Amino acid sequence: MSAKNEDSADAQMRDIVSRLQSPRLDYSTTIALLVAPLASVGLLPPRFNEENISPIPEGTFVIGRHASLMQRAILQNVIPKLGTTLRHAGDYELVEQYFYPNPRSFASPAARQLALQAYSTILSFPLRNDISQLLANLTKAYPIDILHDAILSDSGQANDSGRHAIIWEDCVRDVLTVSMKVANFMAEGGDAPPVLEHGVYIADVSVRTEHLVYRRRTERSQDQVSSIAFLLGKLINVGAFPSSIPASPAQPSFFQATLPTIRLRLAEDGDRGDYSRFWKRLLASLPSAGNLRSILTSLFVHLAPVPSGLDGSSRTRGLVAREASLVHDLLGPFTKDNSELVDCFTAVALIRNWDEGRARIFACWAAGAQKDSRDREGLDILRRKVLDVWTDADHIRHSLLSHHRYLTLLLLATLRYSPSPSPAHDLALSPSFVKSISTYISHLDPSIRRCGMLVAEEVARAAGKTLDFGDWAGDEQGKPWCRQLRELLKECDVDADAEVAEPLEADVEQPTSQPLPSDAPEPTKAKVTVGVPSSGYDSDDSLTGYASPASSRSASPTPSELEEIERDPTIRVGAKKVPRPVYLAQLGEMLRPTGGLQSGDEQLQATKVEVALEVAEELIRRKSGYGTELEENAVNLVHGLVGLQDNYELDGFDQKRQAALNALVACCPRKAAPAIIEEFFRNQYSTDQRFVMLNALALGARELASLPVPELPGRPALPSEKVAFPSKRLPPAQHKKYITAGDQSRTNDPVHFLLEGISQQAIDKGREATADRVPELVRERNLRVRPSSKISEVPSDAPSRRAALMRQLAGPQHPKRTTFTEVAAEYFICPLVNRFWLFLRDEQTREARTAHQPMLHQYRSAGTGLVLSALVLGRLLETLAVLVHASRNAREWLAVIAPDTLELAVTVGTRPLSRGESADDDEAGPPGEPKQSKEAALLTAALELALIVLDGCLDVDGGKSLGLEHTVLLLGTGEWAGKVFESIEEGIKVLGGGGAQEARLSRAAAAVVLKVDEMTSRWRRSMIDLV
Repeated sequence: MSAKNEDSADAQMRDIVSRLQSPRLDYSTTIALLVAPLASVGLLPPRFNEENISPIPEGTFVIGRHASLMQRAILQNVIPKLGTTLRHAGDYELVEQYFYPNPRSFASPAARQLALQAYSTILSFPLRNDISQLLANLTKAYPIDILHDAILSDSGQANDSGRHAIIWEDCVRDVLTVSMKVANFMAEGGDAPPVLEHGVYIADVSVRTEHLVYRRRTERSQDQVSSIAFLLGKLINVGAFPSSIPASPAQPSFFQATLPTIRLRLAEDGDRGDYSRFWKRLLASLPSAGNLRSILTSLFVHLAPVPSGLDGSSRTRGLVAREASLVHDLLGPFTKDNSELVDCFTAVALIRNWDEGRARIFACWAAGAQKDSRDREGLDILRRKVLDVWTDADHIRHSLLSHHRYLTLLLLATLRYSPSPSPAHDLALSPSFVKSISTYISHLDPSIRRCGMLVAEEVARAAGKTLDFGDWAGDEQGKPWCRQLRELLKECDVDADAEVAEPLEADVEQPTSQPLPSDAPEPTKAKVTVGVPSSGYDSDDSLTGYASPASSRSASPTPSELEEIERDPTIRVGAKKVPRPVYLAQLGEMLRPTGGLQSGDEQLQATKVEVALEVAEELIRRKSGYGTELEENAVNLVHGLVGLQDNYELDGFDQKRQAALNALVACCPRKAAPAIIEEFFRNQYSTDQRFVMLNALALGARELASLPVPELPGRPALPSEKVAFPSKRLPPAQHKKYITAGDQSRTNDPVHFLLEGISQQAIDKGREATADRVPELVRERNLRVRPSSKISEVPSDAPSRRAALMRQLAGPQHPKRTTFTEVAAEYFICPLVNRFWLFLRDEQTREARTAHQPMLHQYRSAGTGLVLSALVLGRLLETLAVLVHASRNAREWLAVIAPDTLELAVTVGTRPLSRGESADDDEAGPPGEPKQSKEAALLTAALELALIVLDGCLDVDGGKSLGLEHTVLLLGTGEWAGKVFESIEEGIKVLGGGGAQEARLSRAAAAVVLKVDEMTSRWRRSMIDLV
């Protein structure tokens, strides 16, 4: 079809759809509109031919482009308005033809494509009762196997196979979503047909899937096998392969619905037929090993149960042989060529607790499941896998008795079925086997102990040796079980005739409970004996309790046994002990290995990280001031600690990492601080890691400035804290118990906590300065009784004599400690401010490069978790405020620190940092309503930074330098703060405002206005010529 004809066809179909969506539908017109597209693709029932009064050319109705539009118009407008009329008139078949054309009358590709489109259209539409009935009829007329034929029947072309595979995957998702969509609809009070209930529907899909496997059994194309394997994988995801027999019809099970049919087909086909080979190829093509394990577990659960695990009758042996043959036909032989099957079977059969009947089936399968034939390779592989578990010391000590008996039976069965020469000769000389026998003999539970003794005797007998522990007679301590097992192993289940087994009935539900062991006592009725004394007094104390059978579970180890297990050197063979690092280079290697490929021992890596974090802070502080070791390794330690992730969920990880970084900044500020600032502006870190960096800068600077540092929760006490007066704080356990939520939040966010105190202090000082202007407060202060000064004048020569005396007593001098005022501008504040401006320039340049592209492809520099996001940028300003407050005694304060940080605060608070910031603000509320363009937390941080800078300038030189040399900046700060305060007072909304946050914002804005007013009123006369 040419492009012109194609456009004409699209226009004609759009006209039909728009007329069907009209609010006022005419019955005859609707019939004509529905008939024409169906007639053009050959899907119109013959009795409606006379209704085709306005035919459209063939090829106008393209199912791939127009079917979903027609279906949605029918669901949305036609059925609600004319559905009842169409049913009464007998014309509802037209509606049905658009969703599930009669497959018998219209067996064409167009009909199947229309049904395929109907699945996605109905599932994308809100369900109603009438739509759910349409969906039920659709799933019945076009099940999954029919859709598979419709999609993949003509996928032989190489260029179409990929497209068909994608369509098939979407189809499978739609088909398996039906039951969940219906379940949500019924939960809301809807009424859906029973065939769409989850259990019934998935069971029907399972039956159709097995039918699809049977129909495709002769296929040789790998695409066909992969498509059905994908369907099985999705069935696993919806719970069609449960790990236990369902107790309710609402719980679906693939094998419960299909295993009787599979048995019949395999009986007719045999293990060398197409059906069996296709199942083996199908299971080998599953997407993952986890899917194969799920199928194996469900298959083993649904095998016919063995009535008594140790029954040696011909009927029971025939049942075991029949089930083993079923497993062999479905899964294939147990050989090393099927390595993935062997690994999955090991994970399923040797770790989970199975009954003894399953052990006999597994051994018979490994032997080949053929009469008078043995598969030595399969038996050797299974025996080695079982021995690895059976000889494990942890299994011997801690597994339940039932698991011991299961593995013991499986081991002896593989040994008994093995052809000559017997592997018992090599097994008897195996060191691990001999050692495990001694472990079994030393076990406290006699029933478990006899499992090891029984295996030892049978291995010795098969190897031609003589070993007899004796004491096998009696009915206690597992002796009957051992005798029955010996009797069972006199013959082989693999040689039994499967035809003598009791036939299975497909309609008989399999029992959900596992059979009891043969020597388990019969359940007894509860008896209550009431003793009545001669005095006639009847008391509850005379009641005798219920008789309880002896437990089959091994006794729990006592504390002394647990200590003995911990001291057992054989358990920790191969475990490496990680030594504590002595040098900082060793610490860096443990935190950030540089040796190329890492070892695969996750436990060793976790131990290394744990030990490194435990000693990091102590080692860093001990190396401070002695030599150049700390300076040489500081940058490497910064990179290691900042990039460290809590992959092993270590206790106190965050606190120990934070304490180590704080120590690095405090002990080596000239190396650590610039490295942290440089890493902060890289895009590879999470928000939590950026907060750790900022906390380290703030807390390390406070420690350098000899200012109080908030305590970190979980941080070990420093030596100076150990000598504190004991009554000033509760013991650690009670302190942790009574700590409040507010205290906890403050310790988790130390920068925010510090800034609250600093800004409140600045506000209080402003309040005291303003109080001198109020006459009532001045008079009240003058009337107060002031205490006499306790400071007396000392002679001028006292300091020199005292200094000389101190130098004599001090002895050898330690290295001089770095103060924060020495390094504040050069290594903390100026690098942080300058690096921010460079980062902002680069991000805005990147935004400008993509500004011409569509909105979806534009770069956003202020996304969640990025540096320019409100959350991270607010914390950056808070950290800068803490640093500025601690550095107000630095020489560079008036000339560099104060104006640069104040300019940064004003810029962040007044100008958009990202192109998308204004767009987000426009979407935050109704149009026309006034809004602040900044988030409340970011505005508050910027205002508090400005407040601390202004307060520091007033303290240092009364605001002279800032007022005279940076007049425009000062006046702009006051104008900005006044505008913010005025907006809040007028009730204008602030993003993220409200509650305590809005109160803090209002307080900070008012304080800045007062500080600017105080500074300008003091220097106004000198500022006139500069404005």
